Amino acid sequence: MSSIVTDRSANAAEAFAGRVMQTLDAGATSVMLSIGHRAGLFDTLAALPPSTSEEIARQANLAERYVREWLAVMVSAGVVAYEPDGRRYHLPPEHAACLTRDAPLGNLALYGQHVALMGVLQDRILDCFETGDGTRYADYPCFHQLMAEDSGQTVTAQLFDVLLPLVPEVTERLEAGIAVLDAGCGRGSALLAMAKRYPQSRFTGIDLCRDAIEHARHNAASLGLANIEFIERDLTGYDERERFDFIVSFDAVHDQRDPQGLLRSLRRALRPGGTYLMQDIGGSAKLENNRDFPLAAFLYAISCMHCLPISLGQGGPGLGTMWGWETAEAMLREAEFGSVERHVLPHDPMNVWFVARP
Repeated sequence: MSSIVTDRSANAAEAFAGRVMQTLDAGATSVMLSIGHRAGLFDTLAALPPSTSEEIARQANLAERYVREWLAVMVSAGVVAYEPDGRRYHLPPEHAACLTRDAPLGNLALYGQHVALMGVLQDRILDCFETGDGTRYADYPCFHQLMAEDSGQTVTAQLFDVLLPLVPEVTERLEAGIAVLDAGCGRGSALLAMAKRYPQSRFTGIDLCRDAIEHARHNAASLGLANIEFIERDLTGYDERERFDFIVSFDAVHDQRDPQGLLRSLRRALRPGGTYLMQDIGGSAKLENNRDFPLAAFLYAISCMHCLPISLGQGGPGLGTMWGWETAEAMLREAEFGSVERHVLPHDPMNVWFVARP
């Protein structure tokens, strides 16, 4: 009997070692997905017929030897097709459908940047493991650029056709002219899109990061928008009463120093009849419920490397990325929103959307 157990254990150990090897392979591929996205190689490949590395590099205006090595990764990972006769590479349309900047299924390659960024931050986070301290936004290079890309496809691209319709009559009110706040606006792409579309309304974006606010102001000036302002400030202790008709926050609440206090202040900032639209990650607060949640390990890793330490660095509770829709809904009700509706969109199981009213 003991030899059978030993044999089974050995087989299980070998199988798990195989899984770890696959994970290492996938992790390396993720970083190369980031390289391909940032270098524009997926967009280049999608526009070309089967081509040599020289032709691809020339079209992308990149060094051929590096492009060839990157292509070897993509071929090994099954991302790019390869024809040995003629040494030609091709990105199948069904792969391009989730890897290019205009991908119909959403550009998943941009999320490889998160994996690459984790490597950059490894030493800093190891220090946090030992001290229990947190981090600052300045510790994360290119963070707001990455988040702006993410927001561009998950929020801004769907804003008018999918997201605003979750709030009855808000489109008509925006057309007539109301006051709108984006709490934790980052570079403000969604707010800029609304300000351009609804010139009768007035828009305010608040974020604590100077580089994000400066970028948002520059874009507003470039678009000639006079109905929008961006304010650099920490939302901790925010206290304006009945100033806005519509408030939004996109993937911003759980990172705050005082998430519950912020939700209370946003409710107070709404005028009678106003609405709060809040988006966050749609995972559960219970680990056991997230076994089948899309990219659960990826999201917990982002939490460990960013959302948790950023909150702790501000003196916050460290809720983390996967604080859970249950926690978010309970906090909205604790903030005395009388009506709280939860929406999960069929095409986007990763996110949850709350429509809350005082």
